[in-house]
Amino acid sequence: MPWRVTIRTGPQVERSRFDSVPEALDAVVGRCRELASGQRLAPIKVARRTFEPVQRVAARAELAGPGRWRARVRAGLDVRGDGSVEAWQGRASRDVIAQQPGEDAYAALRRAVAETLSRLRVEP
Repeated sequence: MPWRVTIRTGPQVERSRFDSVPEALDAVVGRCRELASGQRLAPIKVARRTFEPVQRVAARAELAGPGRWRARVRAGLDVRGDGSVEAWQGRASRDVIAQQPGEDAYAALRRAVAETLSRLRVEP
């Protein structure tokens, strides 16, 4: 069962496939850690509104799978313009994954994917 990882940074798109969830999650987390450490955007002003770096998504990493045509799991990480990271899940609308005490966005993503897989009874 292939797992797809798509990483978008501005106009650049990186796509890769993995055979297992742990490999795919490691790729997503590793790449997002790299992007978050070097990501700093300046505020931008559009019309009369100013968008602060934390309001802007500088990079997005998406994990989708299993399945070729219709992924049953869709989750990922957003790297914000200030270097902060936010985990999300969902298809059409992205819902933020709430972090539990002592958990960062990376651990929240891993937990949410594991919970979804156990609920769907899919092998990691």
